[in-house]
Formats: sequence, C-alpha cells, structure tokens
Amino acid sequence: MKRLNKNKGALRQVRHVRVRARIQGTAERPRLSVFRGHRSTVAQLIDDEKGITFCHAHSREIKSKDAEGRKAKVAVGYLLGRLLAEKAKSKGVTQAVFDRGGYKYHGRVKSVAEGAREGGLEF
Repeated sequence: MKRLNKNKGALRQVRHVRVRARIQGTAERPRLSVFRGHRSTVAQLIDDEKGITFCHAHSREIKSKDAEGRKAKVAVGYLLGRLLAEKAKSKGVTQAVFDRGGYKYHGRVKSVAEGAREGGLEF
C-alpha cells in the first residue's frame, strides 16, 4: 500500500538507481544516458570511471521543422540520436552502453537509441 503513495518521478528514480547499479561507462565504451523532460530530451555520452562527459546533444539543437506532425517528440528523439552519434564519431567513439534512465524503452527513449544506432554507434 505504501507504494501507491509514491509518484511517478520517485518510482522512476528507484528504477534508475537499479539500472545504474549494473551499467557503467568506460573510456572505450561510454554510457549513453537519456533524460526525457516534458518539452525536451537530452542525451549524453559519459565516462563513469573519470567522471567526464564526452559529448551531449539537446533537442533544442534540432530544427522543429525537421520533425513535424503529431509524433514530433518521437521524431526529434530519432534526430537527437543521429546528432549524438555524429558528435561521438568526431570524438572517436564508436561503441556505447545504453542507459534508459529508468524510463520504459519506448517512445522517445527508443527513438534516441534507434537514431544513435543508425548514426553509427554500437550498443
């Protein structure tokens, strides 16, 4: 019964901690972390051993006219993954570990992963 009192954000944090206990990024294979806000999405490649971020991409960097329609956030997520993969290639990163951040693997989170895969990142 106590679990029903928790809100969605708190439950997501619990899932995130559980997932992060098993996932760690390295210099050769950084962690691709996804944050999903109400209006925007952020993805970044993180080396957890050194505590540095190789590169990041924000949905504001993508022109809104590239992703029109009812599912615009999902389309922007795909373009965000492609953009992050291009930035990663310029830094010499070709492999990554995907961290969904406690979110379900669907919608924007899934489209970021698919865009990054098609952009050249391997999970």
